[in-house]
Amino acid sequence: MKLQKPLTKMPRMIALCAMLTALMIGLTMAHSTADDTATGQKTKLLRHMVIYKFKPEISEKQVQEVVDAFAALPSQIDTIVGFERGVNVSEENKSDGFTHCFVVTFRDTKGREGYLKHPAHDEYVKVVKDRREKVLVFDYWTAE
Repeated sequence: MKLQKPLTKMPRMIALCAMLTALMIGLTMAHSTADDTATGQKTKLLRHMVIYKFKPEISEKQVQEVVDAFAALPSQIDTIVGFERGVNVSEENKSDGFTHCFVVTFRDTKGREGYLKHPAHDEYVKVVKDRREKVLVFDYWTAE
């Protein structure tokens, strides 16, 4: 039996997974928990990572419109308790064309569900959907 092309993409996927793991560890170490002011206890947080590879024909202005629209969501959706964004600056050339990362933080799954169903999120998706070539979404709980 002949093996087809899927094996040729394996190193890229491994590199992408390694990059995401390193990013998650860094974010978890930097912001792993939040204080519950009522009890003084640490609580888990839910992180929602969205990473984009934009279509080659998309202009810098169109990419910036996506960034600005995403960055506006925390002021429109009250279940968002944290937000970070960044552009890939790795010198390893292992990002497989993914350039922009957004990390949205929620207190719980109910908060994430409210965000995903919120009209402001729906409007944001209209802005980005025809501009992205690929999207990677990865949700995880921070460690206690």
